[in-house]
Amino acid sequence: MTASLTAFELLLQIDQRCRLLAADLPSQPTRQDSWSGIGFRLGEHWYVAPMGEVSEVLHEPRFTQLPGVKPWVKGVANLRGRLLPIMDLCGFFGHELSAVRKQRRVLVVEHEDVFAGLMVDEVFGLQHFAQDSLEPIETLGGPIAPFIKGRFQREQSWQVFSPFALVQSQSFMHVAI
Repeated sequence: MTASLTAFELLLQIDQRCRLLAADLPSQPTRQDSWSGIGFRLGEHWYVAPMGEVSEVLHEPRFTQLPGVKPWVKGVANLRGRLLPIMDLCGFFGHELSAVRKQRRVLVVEHEDVFAGLMVDEVFGLQHFAQDSLEPIETLGGPIAPFIKGRFQREQSWQVFSPFALVQSQSFMHVAI
């Protein structure tokens, strides 16, 4: 007499047979580590902000202007019940913001106690680069230089811009006239 198998024991036998007969997966080349960020444009320059430094990207929201602030502070917007200060990043660096309002976007930055929206000319979505292709930039001048952490080269140069470094700077935090 053969003992009848329970359903569980039968499944175990099938599993063991499948594992014995299974072919190995083909070997795959080692995946190169990639660096990801949000691509955007200010004037004629292309930038990319590290993924972890931008919490969301918005269309230009309606905002209320504030008295007694520098011209690059556009105002405050209501973002799901939170007041979001909107800063014109081009204006902060002394450039003109694009006249094409449809393309403008706001990069929302939340770092430590700072919650701010950085208005940019255009956003190009998620950009991926090989981690080892990051190049240092030694000769960059101008007011944006302290916030640039290197660059990636493709059909154009993508400078790595750190929103966290920006919101920690005294010049950015001093908004009153």
